[in-house]
Amino acid sequence: MIVLTIAGLTLREAARRKVVWALLALTVVLLALSGWGFSRLIGLDTELGTLTSGEARLVASLLINLIMFGFSLIAAIGTAFLAGPTLAGEVESGQALAVLARPVRRSSVLLGKWLGLLTFGCGYVALAGLAQLLVVRGVVGYWPPSPAAGLALLAAETIVLLTLALLLSSAISPMASGIVAVGLFGATWVAGVVGGIGGALGNEGVERVGSVSRVLLPTDGLWRGAMNAFQDPVALVQMGPEGGFPFLADAPLSPAYLAWAVLWVAVVLGLTALSFQRRDI
Repeated sequence: MIVLTIAGLTLREAARRKVVWALLALTVVLLALSGWGFSRLIGLDTELGTLTSGEARLVASLLINLIMFGFSLIAAIGTAFLAGPTLAGEVESGQALAVLARPVRRSSVLLGKWLGLLTFGCGYVALAGLAQLLVVRGVVGYWPPSPAAGLALLAAETIVLLTLALLLSSAISPMASGIVAVGLFGATWVAGVVGGIGGALGNEGVERVGSVSRVLLPTDGLWRGAMNAFQDPVALVQMGPEGGFPFLADAPLSPAYLAWAVLWVAVVLGLTALSFQRRDI
């Protein structure tokens, strides 16, 4: 009961922060620009001729991954900078002391805040992602093969980064925790790009860079699984595994990797609880 109460309060507090309005504004702008851009695909004149409706849908299946990466980046920035003030900010301001002075366990407070932020982040990804898919469906008639799986993996990516941001906020300042979390998110994605280039060139050493980064921080691995769920299978056949890189995934995620992502979240959340338990308030 305490956990759910704190989760509700955290969700309500997150909804009142200015960062939420920034997220909403960025989402509306991205939806509007993408809708206009997709509307220009049908009948577009190129050097190879005018795009047919079928070719426009194929191009749209690739562009969806690019736009969904934009949504994942917005979600990453939003959740990272919400997590810091929610935990470290309350400790620094003394608000945490007022709550923890009562017979409330720190682990219950942490779990409640984690659930509240998780609900916010996953809700944003689901609603914004679904809105984008509906825009593409209405404009060019393309619908991904596995939209539910893709949105679920984007939500899982948000959960991973949120959990990391909470761990960082239990040890460092709110602003620093958000910056480090988003920086690691970007570094992991770049490492994945480098690893993909290495794989396309047959360089196992460079390819291993991406593989190791996806194990250390599963955000990029989950993102690639989401891309595979959103893209048209024909695109991979026509362009080859490396043709549309870095916005083309050649295979879905394995059950073993999904299990590792779940284990990663559990371990990091446990480390956060241990760090928060030892922190002076």
